[in-house]
Amino acid sequence: MHKYIKYAMLNIAYCSDKYQYTMGKSFYDSGMKDKTAIFNLFYRKAPENNNWAVVSGTDEVVEMIGNLGKMPADFYEKFLPVPEYAEFREYLATMKFTGNVYAMREGEIVFPSQPVIIVEAPMIEAQVLETPMLCIMNHQMAVATKASRVCRATNRPVSEFGSRRAHGPWAATYGAKAAIIAGCTNTSNILTGAMFGCGSTGTMAHSYVTSFGCSVEGEFHAFDSYIRTHRGEPLILLIDTYDSLKCGILNAMRAYRENGIDDTYAAGYGIRLDSGDLAYLSCECRRILDINGFRNCRIFATNSLDEYLISDLERQGACIDSYGVGDAIATSKANPCFGNVYKLVQIDGQPVLKRSEDKAKLINPGFQITYRITRNDPEKGEVFKADVTCLRGDGLAGKIENGETFTIYDENDRYKFKTFEAGEYTWKALQQKIISNGERCVPVHSLMEKKAYYDNTLKHFSPSEKRLINPHYYKVDISDELYDLKMGIINRLTREINEFNNR
Repeated sequence: MHKYIKYAMLNIAYCSDKYQYTMGKSFYDSGMKDKTAIFNLFYRKAPENNNWAVVSGTDEVVEMIGNLGKMPADFYEKFLPVPEYAEFREYLATMKFTGNVYAMREGEIVFPSQPVIIVEAPMIEAQVLETPMLCIMNHQMAVATKASRVCRATNRPVSEFGSRRAHGPWAATYGAKAAIIAGCTNTSNILTGAMFGCGSTGTMAHSYVTSFGCSVEGEFHAFDSYIRTHRGEPLILLIDTYDSLKCGILNAMRAYRENGIDDTYAAGYGIRLDSGDLAYLSCECRRILDINGFRNCRIFATNSLDEYLISDLERQGACIDSYGVGDAIATSKANPCFGNVYKLVQIDGQPVLKRSEDKAKLINPGFQITYRITRNDPEKGEVFKADVTCLRGDGLAGKIENGETFTIYDENDRYKFKTFEAGEYTWKALQQKIISNGERCVPVHSLMEKKAYYDNTLKHFSPSEKRLINPHYYKVDISDELYDLKMGIINRLTREINEFNNR
């Protein structure tokens, strides 16, 4: 393998599409490369009829952007080989990102059409970020949003352990990170644990049990050996290799008893169920454990679980203390392709948009900012009431930042509106500058800080907005000036198209 190709496999800035660079040459040759462009990364519809999505991946985006221009000129010959590209290849070899990036925090809850990331940079620098940025954000937001759904199905801990089903090592490692941000207690992935300081967890495989001989007595020896070699650590014994109730639970209790493991064991102990009727088996195991004095023995359940199965187990009164979820989270199995897009919204101060024949693909133009409006409820505390996206510095943005009375209108029904009186609300801007003139300008947050941010954010939405099925939709609007700008551009384009067709 060519040395530069091998290095590029590690440089995610070049996990890109060729057309980013063929367009780049046109910008370069036509003198457009230094025009100031503003691109928005956003999504149009949340997966699985969800109310919203969870942000994850912006730290990897910052890392990716910092890797631009770190490949030698002859690397570009691999995909821009002809002599006419020679000057452009030299330019790319030294092209660093010099612009600004604004983004929502990892762990933020984001609604459709809101800018998750805003890039303000010379046109060519901003354009080539599209593919690698979408690759990062679409993967991690798909996993984070699914993890949020799974974890909201229960008040009990959920472990992520889908690495074996993930779409490659990168996806496994960063998917586990996204899952933890959005509610999972831990992960089985040791690389994630090492990279992000969150540790990793695990139990045992059926092969461990059968390696001691395919017999009931062999199962006991497997449990006994495991306890002896992991004393002082959390202990979880997999009991369904042969028969959960007729031998598995009995061998587990015998092994615990003979090794002096009981309810005083500080590190915690339990059993794992990985097949069968989990509701019935968990209740029977709980009864057997309690009768035999193992009241603190936890029951951990796995087996192709997702939010719907977990909700049903909870409804049936299953005696399960924690869940392990694999491919449903790691691959966002029900909706594996997240819908973030990356669109130009302004060039050299002029707002632009993609009109499209598909109304759903119409975008908001201009340099934007989103405000989250909060009211204090005497009983519920601080409650998020609405999000509104404005043009930066427009009249509504000024009123919000000055704490004045303002009214927002539904974009699709202008007769629906909501007024916030001065002194009765607080606000925060959701997009913060994270790269200034090409350099990171915000502190690095640990994985646990990102998780805590998500947990705290989630608390401020109403229970009806957090429902998995038929959620109440949170109020999300745009300012009048943004609305008028969009409709003005659309109306002008419509006139031009009609006049063009009538020639």
